[in-house]
Amino acid sequence: MNYIKGNIRTTIYYSDTGFFVGTFKIKDTTDPELKEKINKTITITGILLNPNEDENYQLYGNFIKNERYGYQYAFNSYEKIKPEGKDAIIEFLASNLIKGCGEKTALKIVETLGENAIEKIKEEKNNLFLVPDMTTIRANKIYNSIMEYSLIDDTLIELKKIGFSINEATKIVNKFKDKTMIYIKENLYMFKDFVNFEKIDKIFKEYHEEYDEVRIKACIIKTMETLSEKNGDIYYFKEEIDEYLKHHFRLYLEDVLINQMLNELKSTNQIIQTDDKYFLENNYSMEQEIAKRLHLINQKPLKNINNLDSKIHNLEQALDVTYNEEQKSAISNALTNRICIISGGPGTGKTTIVNAITRLYIDNFQLSPLETFSTIALLAPTGRAAKKLASSTGLKASTIHRYLKWNKQTNDFQINDWNKNHHKLIIVDEFSMVDTMLFYSLLCGIEENIQLVLVGDTFQLPSVGAGLVLNDLVESNLFTFSELKTIYRQSQNSYIPFLAQEIKEKNLSEEYQKKKDDYNFLECENSQIKEIIRQICEKSIKKGISMDDIQILAPMYKGENGIDNLNQTIQNLFNPPSKKKKEITYFDVVYREEDKVLQLVNNPDCNVYNGDIGHIKAIIENPLNKKRTSIIIDFDGNKVEYQKEDLASIKHAYAITIHKSQGSEFPHVILPICKNYYKMLYNKLIYTGVSRAKKSLVIVGEKESFLLAIKNDYSAQRKTDLKQKLWNKFNKISS
Repeated sequence: MNYIKGNIRTTIYYSDTGFFVGTFKIKDTTDPELKEKINKTITITGILLNPNEDENYQLYGNFIKNERYGYQYAFNSYEKIKPEGKDAIIEFLASNLIKGCGEKTALKIVETLGENAIEKIKEEKNNLFLVPDMTTIRANKIYNSIMEYSLIDDTLIELKKIGFSINEATKIVNKFKDKTMIYIKENLYMFKDFVNFEKIDKIFKEYHEEYDEVRIKACIIKTMETLSEKNGDIYYFKEEIDEYLKHHFRLYLEDVLINQMLNELKSTNQIIQTDDKYFLENNYSMEQEIAKRLHLINQKPLKNINNLDSKIHNLEQALDVTYNEEQKSAISNALTNRICIISGGPGTGKTTIVNAITRLYIDNFQLSPLETFSTIALLAPTGRAAKKLASSTGLKASTIHRYLKWNKQTNDFQINDWNKNHHKLIIVDEFSMVDTMLFYSLLCGIEENIQLVLVGDTFQLPSVGAGLVLNDLVESNLFTFSELKTIYRQSQNSYIPFLAQEIKEKNLSEEYQKKKDDYNFLECENSQIKEIIRQICEKSIKKGISMDDIQILAPMYKGENGIDNLNQTIQNLFNPPSKKKKEITYFDVVYREEDKVLQLVNNPDCNVYNGDIGHIKAIIENPLNKKRTSIIIDFDGNKVEYQKEDLASIKHAYAITIHKSQGSEFPHVILPICKNYYKMLYNKLIYTGVSRAKKSLVIVGEKESFLLAIKNDYSAQRKTDLKQKLWNKFNKISS
């Protein structure tokens, strides 16, 4: 593996997690591409412990081009180069690393103790008194500095010895410092925020008993975290915790022992118990804080808007629209309440309402464009939903993560309780996608004199993260709630919104079998689905419909009709191989220029978020090293550079999951349905897929599988306690 040797010249950025950006002077390298950089300074990025200009390092990584910051050496591992030889030892002792030792003293130490001076001092502090003119105070400072420096190195070596990588070890030592060695001996699970839990568990079992109490407690906490991730639950029952411990960690605990462990975790406030419900402390506190903060917001007085009915009427005339009574009520409720929730399915006019609310608010308070920007915040959970919101209102909109200034390196928000935003009206669209953690974080980042308008569809799929926030707020009956039920036809023969309504009510009419202006059900066998989808796409191309306007939505990645297979088939149709298009292979997937791709993770530094769809604009090979190929992806004008290893964060987007489609609308949707999807055939999933279609929807597959899905309430109700906490808070204060 190639490396560069040298020393740090300046620190540009250093985070609490150990992420470092700085300049580095190369003294030597094995990388042919960097030979010309010897004795020159470059920018480096990576995880580094206590970066110091007085130390020499050997860094392992790649010299890459960042679209935003230019060329950087991204290192993924490093070693400190220990001083060797008389001059190097003197230089080390005289550096800022060693207190109480200048150049003259360093020279005397090496002349007296030789080139093994550092080891001799570590072995016996009194060896320092062999040095002429050495004082007790100076000896103590030198000895303590050497031992402190040595302790960090010894700790890193120990972590590497028992199985951690240098990056993992660096993050651990950077966080826990002198306590690291204690945790190595007593509780390796303290490192779980920096290292995969399964890896820690494996290392722990090599040195301890399988039923060690430290391991049992750690596995209980991990079990509760996993149940939240898998099921979206906020609390758990003892029986399901016990069951998971047996199946996943092979821990078969007597009732007395599991009770003892749970009680000990309660005594240290790691978990909270109310009745027979067990909460992770963080989940419990977030729900508690949401209830408290919503109550504080709700209590704040609000300025009246005079003659609101006539202002709504004037807006109708100005926009040449007519609002029905449901819509008028929703607009009025949003403008006259601190907290308002608006819910409705496709075709009920949620977008129209949001546009009306913002226009009336701006007109009533006579806001200038600059005042509008600082007063109104339009937010959504995904980038595509934010773009749709901005397009419908003509105002700036952003993701909630971007609004709260999420830091990818530290995984926290820079807008928080100590650094709040000061907007007066916040509208959050696609609110069904917002989980407990994100809503809590949003409430921490805004002031109490806010107007909150939460817009969503209570029947959509719940958030990926834990919680059921929208439904809990609605079912609490504590906030003004406007439900939009009236559907507006796009044409006399349109059907999509009515099909969504029928699916929601589990009451399909015979109309679902008939071809409409915007809908068709193509019945076929499981083995025919892929070919029929290919034919639909082929006909669409002939009609001049682009790949950007067609979206295949499927429930699963694997299988004959899974997303992976569909993507491969449709890629070759919409973007076939060509000598004019460069390609790159990542594992068994071929990406080529002009491919349609989906971002899988949030990357706020590049303003690209989970669910964003873009196109590969260029694949640029490095002439010196083909492994360092750059891939330029265009997300609606935002061009982001990827390296080959970054391709793990994207997938082809000709077909995507229904979950990933939330917060988006597509002109033409193709929805395959077959028994092979049986694990994912349930009502809310199909409803969500159907409601993504704007102009046309084609369902391809088996009628019996479709009917089964409509009747199936597979998505079990999540276990949350927010509704109860809201009732407790509001009743307690008002009584």
